[in-house]
Amino acid sequence: MDTEIARDELKQKLDHPKKFALIEALPAENYQHAHLPGAINLPPDQVRTLAPQLLPQKDAEVIVYCAGATCHSSEGVARELTEMGYSNVRRYVGQTGLDRCWGLPIASDPRALSRMRALLNGPIRCARCSLI
Repeated sequence: MDTEIARDELKQKLDHPKKFALIEALPAENYQHAHLPGAINLPPDQVRTLAPQLLPQKDAEVIVYCAGATCHSSEGVARELTEMGYSNVRRYVGQTGLDRCWGLPIASDPRALSRMRALLNGPIRCARCSLI
């Protein structure tokens, strides 16, 4: 069974890293555009294949996130990891994406952000505060 982690606790963990695995449960294309620093990409359709190599210690703390509260990929990946015997799985269901204003840092490929801006015909904007 997985439990949720609040934004403030996740931010604290990112600011003062201890040993935990941070998993982005989205397709590789999303991960390349932007992700939380230190996150490992584990697409939902590849959990059973990749998890044993990416997460060899089944008792380590694992935090799974996706694109926010309306995205359910983290729920499925967390459930699958739990079924595979991972005993310390948590989910962050808050906002991440490109929204720096939510207080979480992001890591991104500048080329990917340039491509996104070109596709959107302009700057990428945070829905909450219009940053970026």
